[in-house]
Amino acid sequence: MSALMKMHRVRRLFSPALARSISDVAKYPRITTHYTLNPREKDERWTEVDMERCVEEVDLVIVGGGPAGMSAAIRAKQLAAEKDQEIRVCVVEKAAEVGGHILSGAVIDPISLNELIPDWQEQGAPLNTPVTKDTFSFLTGSGRISIPVFKGWPMDNHGNYVVRLGHLVKWLGDQAEALGVEIYPGCAASEVLFHEDGSVKGIATNDVGIAKSGAPKDTFARGMELHAKTTIFAEGCRGHLTKQIMQKFGLNEGSEPQAYGIGLKEVWEIAPEKHQPGLVEHTIGWPLDRFTYGGSFLYHLNEPTPTIAVGFVVGLNYKNPWLSPFQEFQRFKTHPKVRDVFEGATRIAYGARAINEGGFQSLPQKLSFPGGCLVGCSAGFLNVPRIKGSHYAMKSGMLAAESAFEAINADAQSTAGVEPTGYAEKIKDSFVWKDLYSVRNVHPSFHNPLGLYGGLVLSGFSIFMGGREPWTLKHGPQDHESLKPASSCPPIVYPKPDGKISFDLLSSVALTGTNHEGDQPAHLTLKDDRIPVDHNLALYEGPEQRFCPAGVYEYVPNEEGGNMKLQINAQNCIHCKTCDIKDPKQNINWVVPEGGGGPAYNGM
Repeated sequence: MSALMKMHRVRRLFSPALARSISDVAKYPRITTHYTLNPREKDERWTEVDMERCVEEVDLVIVGGGPAGMSAAIRAKQLAAEKDQEIRVCVVEKAAEVGGHILSGAVIDPISLNELIPDWQEQGAPLNTPVTKDTFSFLTGSGRISIPVFKGWPMDNHGNYVVRLGHLVKWLGDQAEALGVEIYPGCAASEVLFHEDGSVKGIATNDVGIAKSGAPKDTFARGMELHAKTTIFAEGCRGHLTKQIMQKFGLNEGSEPQAYGIGLKEVWEIAPEKHQPGLVEHTIGWPLDRFTYGGSFLYHLNEPTPTIAVGFVVGLNYKNPWLSPFQEFQRFKTHPKVRDVFEGATRIAYGARAINEGGFQSLPQKLSFPGGCLVGCSAGFLNVPRIKGSHYAMKSGMLAAESAFEAINADAQSTAGVEPTGYAEKIKDSFVWKDLYSVRNVHPSFHNPLGLYGGLVLSGFSIFMGGREPWTLKHGPQDHESLKPASSCPPIVYPKPDGKISFDLLSSVALTGTNHEGDQPAHLTLKDDRIPVDHNLALYEGPEQRFCPAGVYEYVPNEEGGNMKLQINAQNCIHCKTCDIKDPKQNINWVVPEGGGGPAYNGM
C-alpha cells in the first residue's frame, strides 16, 4: 500500500464526523442495553442462541395476582363449578410470592368480598380491624383544623375495615388455589402475543440469564408462552403491557388522559397507650403548598403488636421540579400535631406505589378488545375522594370473569382470541360506574386559580350534589407536562433526617426488601440516552433524582465526557412506576425485570 493511500485511510478514519461520534460516545455513554430497544436480531451475540419457547394452552390467563386478578380467577372457577365444567385458569404474578408487590393504604369496603366469598369471616380472611372512628383535618404550619365527616360522604368509613392488603391478596390466592387455579409467582409477563387476525393470543413470560451488557449468559433460558382463549390484564396502575394494549386497540381514544399520584407508606409499631385500633385519620394541607394536590393517611391496625400504617400521597401533576414526594412525607411526620404518635416508636416497613387519580373521565372508552379486557387499576377504577379502589378491582375482576366465561362458552370453537363483549355493559350496570360518576368532579375541582382553597369549596359542592351537577370537569395537562423550569421555581430545602421520625432514602429502601439479579439489563429503559442530560438535567435539574422514591436515578460526574451523566441503580427499583409517568419527555419506559425481582413487602 502506497504512503498516499495510507495517509488517505488515516484521514478517513479520523474524519470530523467520526471524531464527533467518538466525542458523543464519551459525552453520552450507553445506558440502555435492554433487548426491547436493542433488537437481538441485529446483535451477533444472539445468532446461535435457541429462541424456541415452550407453549401451554389454557382457557383464561390473568396477568397480575392482585385483588382484581385473584377475584377474576376465583369467580371463573366458581362459575365452572356451578356449570359442572372444566376450565383451566392461570395467574402469572411477577412478585416472588403472592402479595409481595402489593401496596395500599388500605381501608377496604367489603362489598365485593361479601359477594365473592360470603363466608369470608369463617374462612379466616385477614379483615381484623373494623373502622371505629374517622377524622379529617387541614394542617397549617403549626396547627390542625378539623373538618367534619358527614355520614354517607366519601370520607365516612363506617362499615369498612383497615387491612394490610398484601395479606388479603395472599389469602385470596389461597382460596383461588383451593379451587384449582394455577398461580405462577415469580413469572413476569413481558410480551403480549397476537393471532394473525390481530386478536390477543396470550402472553409470554420474560427470559432469564441475560447479562447487563445485553448478551446471553450460560444460564440463559427462554420464557414460556401461555396461549389463552381470553386474557385478562390486571397489572395494576400503569401496567407496561396494558400501555401497549391501550395503544394498539385505541382503548382510551376520547378519554381524558389518566392522572396519577404517588403514594408512600410506612408501617410502625407505636407505644400501646397511643394505639387506637380502628382509628382512621386523614389530613390535607401542610407541608404541600396550595397548588400541589395531596394529603396523608394514618390507620391504626388491630394486630398482636400496636401497629399503624402511615402514608402520604402527592399528585404527580406538581409543577416545582425541586419537590421530592419522599421528603414531603418525611417532613409531614415532623408536624407538631402529628409527631407525637411516632415518638419512641419503631419503623418496620416502607414502600411506594403510583395510583390512578383520573377517575371517571380517564376510564378507557373501551374496556374489552379482541382476546381480552382490562380490570382494576389497569383500567383506572379508583375513587379518589374515598381513596379506595380495592373493592372496584375485585368487582371488575368478577365481572370480567363472568363475561369471559360466557364468551368462551358461546364461541367454544374459536381459533382466535375471544372478546368478553358483555364486560363493559356489566361494569356500567354496577356500583363501580355509579360511584365513579358521582365523584367525577372532585379531583379536577382542585385545578383552579385558588388551588386547595377553591378545590375544597368546589369539591364540597360536588359531593353535596351527589354528582348530579350537569357538567364534567377536565383534568388539564398530563402529569409529565406540568413541570416548570427549575430556574423559575424556588428550590426546596428539606431538613436533615433525624433517624427517629424522619429518615434518609437509602435506609428506607432497605426496608422494602427489594432485590434484583445484579447482572441483567436495567429494566428502566431510555428511548434516547441523550435526553436525561440534554433536557432533564439542563432544564429541570434532574427531577428523576427527586420524584423516584427509591434512589434509582442519580447524576454523577462523567470523567470521560467532562459533563454529568445519568446513573440508573436498577437494583433499588420498587416497581412504583412513577418514573414512567412523570419523566418530562416520556423517555423512560418501565419494563419487567427478571421474574421474582422487586420489593418483598409483608402486608403493605
